[in-house]
Amino acid sequence: MIRPATEADVPELLAMVRELAEFDSLSDQCVCTEDDLHRVLFAPDALAHDTLAIAEDGSVVGHALWFRTFSTFMGKTGIWLEDLYIRPNHRRQGHAGSLMADLRARTEGRLEWEVLEWNEEAIDFYQRLGARPMAGWTRYRWVLPQP
Repeated sequence: MIRPATEADVPELLAMVRELAEFDSLSDQCVCTEDDLHRVLFAPDALAHDTLAIAEDGSVVGHALWFRTFSTFMGKTGIWLEDLYIRPNHRRQGHAGSLMADLRARTEGRLEWEVLEWNEEAIDFYQRLGARPMAGWTRYRWVLPQP
């Protein structure tokens, strides 16, 4: 089952953010807090959304954290998928595909994301969906100093 995250899910969401950071070998960069997630997901001016994958027993087994984008060339909104994470014991059960299908149904424009080059399992999954890497584009990042 797929459902929107609620404020009560924030501790579980933060746990999955940390699990993903560990999986990606980026735990040292993961400084997100429950307050950060509350603010970005549930404040009156919330910028992001989170959709959960729920197992038959009701447990949260994965999530997709996403936000809206806009393509001036297409003249349509799209979605940027920031995180797609399925807990290891629940992979290959259709949860990631259900989350991706839910996101695809939310836009007439683009659904975009990044994947680490070493994550061949994820790359294979995305290519089975029909997604392809963006040749000719280089992503830039400008990180402001942390206070």
